[in-house]
Amino acid sequence: MKACAHRPEDGPGAAFLLAALGAHAAGQFAERITALNLTPPQTGLLRAIAATPGQSQQAMAQLLGTPPSRLVGLVDALAARGLVERRRNAADRRLHALHLTADGCEILKRIAAVGQAHDDAICGSLDASERAQLRTLLARIADDHGLTPGVHPGYRRL
Repeated sequence: MKACAHRPEDGPGAAFLLAALGAHAAGQFAERITALNLTPPQTGLLRAIAATPGQSQQAMAQLLGTPPSRLVGLVDALAARGLVERRRNAADRRLHALHLTADGCEILKRIAAVGQAHDDAICGSLDASERAQLRTLLARIADDHGLTPGVHPGYRRL
C-alpha cells in the first residue's frame, strides 16, 4: 500500500490554523461582549457608525455587505437602547443618517476596553513586535482577498 503524501507530523496548514483561531476568537469575543448586552453584529455596527457618522442606512448596509432589511433590525435594537439615532439627511429627506448618541459613544469606549482585553488574551504569547508583524501580515492577506478593513465578512451571512 502506498503511503499518503501528507504526514500528520507536518501539522495543519496556515489556512486551517487561521480558520481555527478565527472561530475560537469569534466565540470568545461574543462571550466577552455579552457583559455589555451586545451581539457581535451590534458591536460591529456601532464601530462602523462611529467610523463614518452620518451615513445613510443604505450606505451602511452596502459597506457591511448585509441586506438593508437586516440592518434596519440592528439599528432598531440599538436605537431602542438609546445608543444610535436616526436623523433626517439634510440633502435627501427620504434617507436617515446614522449617528451614535452620547450613550452610544460611552458604550463604544467600553467595547474598546473589551476588545483590548480580548486581543491581549488571544495574542498573549506574542510580544509587541510580533503582534505588529502579525497584524501587518494578516492585513495583507485580507487585502489580497478583497476584505473591507474593519468589517467582519460575517455580515454577508446575516
